Amino acid sequence: DEDDDDEDEDDDDEDEDDDDEDEDSSEISASDEDGSWIAWFCGLRGNEFFCEVDEDYIQDDFNLTGLNGLVPYYDYALDMVLDVEMPMEDTLTEEQQEIVESAAEMLYGLIHARYIVTNRGMHAMYEKYRSASFGRCPHVFCQGQPVLPVGLSDLPRNYTVNVFCPRCHGLFFPKSTRQANIDGAYFGTTFPHLYLMNHPDMIPVRPSQQYVPRVYGFKIHQSSLYFRNHEEDPDNRNRRVGRSRQGGGRR
Repeated sequence: DEDDDDEDEDDDDEDEDDDDEDEDSSEISASDEDGSWIAWFCGLRGNEFFCEVDEDYIQDDFNLTGLNGLVPYYDYALDMVLDVEMPMEDTLTEEQQEIVESAAEMLYGLIHARYIVTNRGMHAMYEKYRSASFGRCPHVFCQGQPVLPVGLSDLPRNYTVNVFCPRCHGLFFPKSTRQANIDGAYFGTTFPHLYLMNHPDMIPVRPSQQYVPRVYGFKIHQSSLYFRNHEEDPDNRNRRVGRSRQGGGRR
């Protein structure tokens, strides 16, 4: 009986060892999944437009020229992006830590805008474009044409990101509200156009069809106010309306 009890205890010890090994392996896999700050940031929901910038690109000071004047706590933010541990004597307050985290996101975004106009960056964005990760054009006659992200300014905090359709050259808001809140400067004004210039074989033909407005089946005449007010400059229209009102008053 004592021998049986000893064997049971040995079995229990082996089971505990197996559990410990399982826990260790799960911790290892969890740390692998955590990865770098860049992988974590690009993996966040709503950040699907971003590609992972190579760390050697970020470590080249030439590629970061001028960014230290745009990003607060620049050195701390750069260390966070590159997963550099902060020295103990540089401990930040909770408020400062939040500022650094926000600054790291801005810094990465501005670096990202520069990276995606390089050959390596365009290649990384190509995979996303091919899989329509940036969305598709809502224009009916573009037939689901994949779009490319673009900003209306190269300076942060001016405009949110838009998407550009290579087929109709239309500019649209991203479908996802999360993506629609991303700063447009993180993609810049150049990327989609330079990308297509470098890949002319990917430039689609403009839609051959054009929507024709009709009323009860009849086309609306071009001289109608329907078209005149649509095509006329708003300032000219207001002046014309103002003159007609003044003329009516004199009569």
